[in-house]
Amino acid sequence: MKFAHTNIVSTNWKQLADFYVKTFDCKIVPPIRKQSGDWLEKGTGLKNAKLEGAHLLLPGYGKNGPTLEIYQYEDIVKQDVVSPNTRGFGHIAFEVESVEIVLESLERNGGKAFGKITKRMVNDVGEITFIYATDPEGNLIELQNWKQN
Repeated sequence: MKFAHTNIVSTNWKQLADFYVKTFDCKIVPPIRKQSGDWLEKGTGLKNAKLEGAHLLLPGYGKNGPTLEIYQYEDIVKQDVVSPNTRGFGHIAFEVESVEIVLESLERNGGKAFGKITKRMVNDVGEITFIYATDPEGNLIELQNWKQN
């Protein structure tokens, strides 16, 4: 068994995919998905389901690593901004060399800081530097860097 992908439903999959490519050096894995039909309706449980999007290879795992799947459904249900303590999936995290530099890139590419850069010593583990931020559509991202003891 192995982890395969995490999905983000987007209002503009091309723009959101571009953000993850520019900010985190993700790579688009062809083909671009354009999916619909009885099989998709059956599997998702959604009547008349139609979507388009792409898988993005996440950095640090090689060509067969897990992906971030960014899909845009033809019919999207709107929701409020999600807070870090909302029940369910909370955020995705990237371990980075410099939280400050990646945060600058994230903001340049349309994301926003949600919290403030914070450092904390964790006994028997090391020092973590981290911040929660959002992508351009408000999905939570944690940027983190660990310095080992």
